[in-house]
This record gives sequence, C-alpha cells and structure tokens, in this order.
Amino acid sequence: MTAPAEVFRQLVDGVVGKKWDQLPLLYAEDAVVVHPFSTDPAVARLEGREQVRAHFARAAEMNVDFRAEDVVVHETTDPEVVIGEFVYRGTLGEQEVTMPAILVLRVRDGLIVSSRDYAGSR
Repeated sequence: MTAPAEVFRQLVDGVVGKKWDQLPLLYAEDAVVVHPFSTDPAVARLEGREQVRAHFARAAEMNVDFRAEDVVVHETTDPEVVIGEFVYRGTLGEQEVTMPAILVLRVRDGLIVSSRDYAGSR
C-alpha cells in the first residue's frame, strides 16, 4: 500500500510531468476534491474520479507547464492524512504564474479519498 506522502509526491510529479491521463488513477472512485479559493463552480468541488478526470483534461487543454519548488511534506498524527506545501512556477497558457499551494490529502488504501487544495497565484 502506498503511503500518503508518496501519493502526494506522485500527484505533484504527475502535474509537473503532464501525466493528465494517469493522475485520476491516484483518486478513489468516490473522491471529493475541494478548492476553497475557487470562484468557479465547475472547479470549487469535484465529486468522483470522473469529475477529477475532467478537471485534469481541462488542465491539459490550457497548456499548463509547471515545475514544483520548495516542496515540504508534513506528516500528521492521522496515518491517512498528509499535508504538502509547495510553489508551482511556470506557465498557464501564455501567462507566467507563481502559485503557492497547500494540499491536505486523506489517502486510504493508496488512493486519495479527499483533498482540500489551497492554491493562489501571485
């Protein structure tokens, strides 16, 4: 079984590596992903692997090209929960972005069952 910290690393590596088709496989069929800072209802709450898959497909269409920097993993007293903080730097379409982020993942049986993704660009 994959540890939550390793699943976090696979997620970040998958975004950086543009593995859009593989990323949804990190999520449970009934996973819930919340983006608390999002004002877009299509992104604010994703329910289920198929919505996660559609989310990553949109990222592929937007020509996302990120690298992850300053990655820190915080393990918690809950064996299912890991907190990862990092900064994405790169381009989103034609725009240069710097996006600090914190992900709070709950991983069960090697799959993300819930995620709160706090990210903002500057």
